[in-house]
Amino acid sequence: MARGVLVFIEERQGKVKKPSLETLSLARTIADTLRADVTALWTGSGEPAAELGHFGADQVYWARHALLQAYATQAYAAALCQAAAALDPAVILGAATAMGRDLLPRAAARLEVGLAQDCTAARLLEDGRLECVRPIFAGKAFARVRFTRTPAMATLRPNVFALGRPEAGRKASVVEFTPEIAADAARARVTSVVASGGQRVELTEADIIVSGGRGMKGPENFPLIQELADVLGGAMGASRAAVDAGWIDHQHQVGQTGKTVSPTLYIACGISGAIQHLAGMSSSKYIVAINKDPEAPIFKVADYGIVGDLFAVVPALTSEIRKLKSQ
Repeated sequence: MARGVLVFIEERQGKVKKPSLETLSLARTIADTLRADVTALWTGSGEPAAELGHFGADQVYWARHALLQAYATQAYAAALCQAAAALDPAVILGAATAMGRDLLPRAAARLEVGLAQDCTAARLLEDGRLECVRPIFAGKAFARVRFTRTPAMATLRPNVFALGRPEAGRKASVVEFTPEIAADAARARVTSVVASGGQRVELTEADIIVSGGRGMKGPENFPLIQELADVLGGAMGASRAAVDAGWIDHQHQVGQTGKTVSPTLYIACGISGAIQHLAGMSSSKYIVAINKDPEAPIFKVADYGIVGDLFAVVPALTSEIRKLKSQ
């Protein structure tokens, strides 16, 4: 009988990504209800057991293989599916990051089970089945999904689920295993990773995001956005219009064809509020819109709106926040 929860853990440079810790925290809650264990699947390097144990893992399945040193969909899917075959979990979870959205669907297809992507809520029903809520139609509606087969698989939207308080006394055991991955399984391989500069905080993990749109008028004005983001300790985002115009790199794009974000505070500067953009940020806790057009659609979803010239409002806002922080 399927039991327990398996969580795929992402890492960068030997460190666990925050969305994975959020996923692990929910897994702990689900496992406690099932009276079962949480297993974290780790493919990285370093010593993950301590931190993963503090956030709820009972054991760490450490997959070690030459083809897992850099992310490759087929190789990672093989490792995840083999871990699932060994553990027979009732639930498999991952973060709805670029990697999670790519990996878990392939694993779900191999396991021949259903997958709920980009979930904003999840709970166990009285009969022990997992129920998830996910946005559909670019966030215009929400689907309530219930699983009829195990393992139930889902990816969770970053910054939506609470990060549990670490328990220093909780420890996780480590089980090393070498998955069987054919040499030709990884048809696409990462040969090198080049880090781009300029992004102080990872966009999908940021608690505060300041974004600029077509109203920025050109790339020379985006330092205004970066300055406000820096003083707030947040990240800089952009609309598709700004990215398509070549004003800013695609890594900053928020929206249906960019990144989906759920910060506590989202400040939209010169962004009209097209449905494509709203799909990527409408789950933000608080939305502030700065736009000179009082009829801009962004004001319909904003908690606070400032009708005015962003080139006057943003510098003034940055200056006042800096003054408050210096007190």
